[in-house]
This record gives sequence, C-alpha cells and structure tokens, in this order.
Amino acid sequence: MLPQYEKLTEKKRLTALPLLERPKNVRLKFRKVGKLQYISHLDLQRTFMRVIVRACIPAWYTKGFNPHAKLVFSSPLSVGAESEYEFLDIRIDRYMHPADIMNRLNGELTEELCITEAYFPKTEFSEIAWSDYEIRIHTASGVTETVEKIKAALTSPMLVTKKTKAGEKEIDVIPLIHSFEIAEEDGNIRLFATLKATVGEFLNPELLITGLRNKTGILSGDPTEEWYSIKRVALKKDDMSLFK
Repeated sequence: MLPQYEKLTEKKRLTALPLLERPKNVRLKFRKVGKLQYISHLDLQRTFMRVIVRACIPAWYTKGFNPHAKLVFSSPLSVGAESEYEFLDIRIDRYMHPADIMNRLNGELTEELCITEAYFPKTEFSEIAWSDYEIRIHTASGVTETVEKIKAALTSPMLVTKKTKAGEKEIDVIPLIHSFEIAEEDGNIRLFATLKATVGEFLNPELLITGLRNKTGILSGDPTEEWYSIKRVALKKDDMSLFK
C-alpha cells in the first residue's frame, strides 16, 4: 500500500499517459470468503469502486453529471455464500498490464476478498450456463439416513416458490440441476451440485436448500445444532467447460 503522497504522484503519472484508442476491458477473477461472505452486492460494488481509486487504476469513467467507473459482475451470489470463482470486468482508458492491476488491487484488499487472476477477456458473461457449489450440511439427525433422504428428494419433483419481477411462482427445481454428488464427510454431509446459472433459469442454491428443508425436514431444528454453508467453486459454459 503506497503512502498518500506517493499515490498522488502515481495518479498524476498515470493521468499523463496517452489515452487508448478505445477503452479496454480487464477481467478480474476474485474470491469472497470468510466474514466477507456477508456483504451485499451493493456493498461489494462500493468496495471495488473505492479500491480502484486507492490503487490508482486508470479506470474509464462514464460521462455526465455523476461519472463513475463501469463495473460488470458475473453471475449473482447470495449474501452468506462464499465463493472462489467470482468475476468482475472493469474498463481502463490507459494501458496497464493486468498483472499490475491485480497486484495494485490486492495491495488494498484482504485475503478474504482478493484478486486471483487478471487478464484481457475473450468471452462474455452471457456464456455462463452452470455454477458448481459445495454445500456442507451439519444435522442433528443420523447422517446416513439424511443422505438417503436428500438423494431421494433430488431424484423426484421438488416444488418451491420463487420470487420474480412479475411476482411469486411455483417451480420444480429438479430440471435446473445438471448433476449432484452427496457423501458423508467428517460427520457432516457434503453435497456437490451443478445448478443452472443462465439469466432466465438461474437456480439460487438457497432455493435448493429451501426445497430440501420442505421435502425432507432437514435444517428445521435448533440452529445451534443444525446448519449449512454454501461455496461456489466454479462457473461453467453450456458444454460444461470452465468459464474464464
């Protein structure tokens, strides 16, 4: 982290660099884990806005009364869910190598929220079709019995109420699950699921938990004895190749 006077000097140096012929997108892959899983998307956006300024990134700003850096995030993530596989596209108007951008940003961030890769993208976020999640469930009931209940629930229709812009509607979440693996691990249940992640058919893993709770009764007891965690571990294209 540079002292304030050095930042001012650096900002002047970058401002003096020639403008690119047209603004260029840089893709940032980042992780959001630990306590930072609880910040909202709006707070995350505000955080990156401030960090970009502090790190002296030559970001392109919108024109008009309220200029701001253009930030485009990939598939949404629920508050309370961790992730090792998030993406953010920023736009720069002066050249800076992606590795330099990553190092500068990480100098202002923490281990719980940090950039893991930076590069010039060749894909669009619209190509994201699936999300991989690791869901860990701690239950007060028998683990083996609960695993069998979940397996059965995931192989038959599971209706849940989903909120949409047009209101609430009941959907069957099973067609939105590509595949799943479930096993006992250290006295807990580990559910690895690949869920639909397109704009029109996005399956929030919290909705899957709601469906399992309604259908099997899991996670309905004392919250000090039963709990779960969600972590996104990958985003994929329609052909199941990793998105990047």
